[in-house]
Amino acid sequence: MLRICLVFVLLLPSVTLAAERLSGQVNVIDADTWDVGGIRVRLHGIDAPELDQACQDDEGSTWPCGAWVTQEVRQLFQGKTASCMPVDRDRYGRVVARCMYGVQDAADQLVRLGLAFAYRKYSHAYESAEKEAKARHVGLHRQQVQVPWVHRAARKSASSNGCRIKGNISAKGEKIYHIPGQTFYANTRINTSSGERWFYSVVAARAAGWRASRRRNLYESCMKLIRVKAGSSERVYA
Repeated sequence: MLRICLVFVLLLPSVTLAAERLSGQVNVIDADTWDVGGIRVRLHGIDAPELDQACQDDEGSTWPCGAWVTQEVRQLFQGKTASCMPVDRDRYGRVVARCMYGVQDAADQLVRLGLAFAYRKYSHAYESAEKEAKARHVGLHRQQVQVPWVHRAARKSASSNGCRIKGNISAKGEKIYHIPGQTFYANTRINTSSGERWFYSVVAARAAGWRASRRRNLYESCMKLIRVKAGSSERVYA
């Protein structure tokens, strides 16, 4: 009897969360994170580019895909009324929920329009919607896009790695990467909103269209780390 009661107590918070349906006016923070009636909500089962994420077009030029997709979602849902059923709470304290706009599943609509990806790590509900969007080459599927979870992992690695590579764009539009130990590394500032990027290997920088800085007096320890990571796969495209 005690065991049954203990299990019930442990499950009670999730049962309570699932029972509290949210509804209210939508304020789009980014493509997959909304305020619904003043409550911060992360849409369940999908993932969209980060607000500051840059992507490449077919010609190798960068474009602010994160800002673009957020604007598209705002045009669709900003100020509308949504009803959301919570399923979890994430580590940032956001309510993870399935949200409906009228009779439509908002997440399903975003995936079908190519504005988000099926987040298979947490749900397989939107796989068919993503396949349809890919087949029609709509939204993000018209270009090469690094899926958001890979982008975040690369950014986290770059921020914690002692040997970070800066992908700078010069005043003449040249894409140049700088490695710690080079002359201009410390003074180089990266602005992701203008298409500049961080890389954690030379392979990734070159594959994205950046060339090496001609200032090549590198630290040996940095080179060793780059050689170790150069053989790993850096990019995943959806």
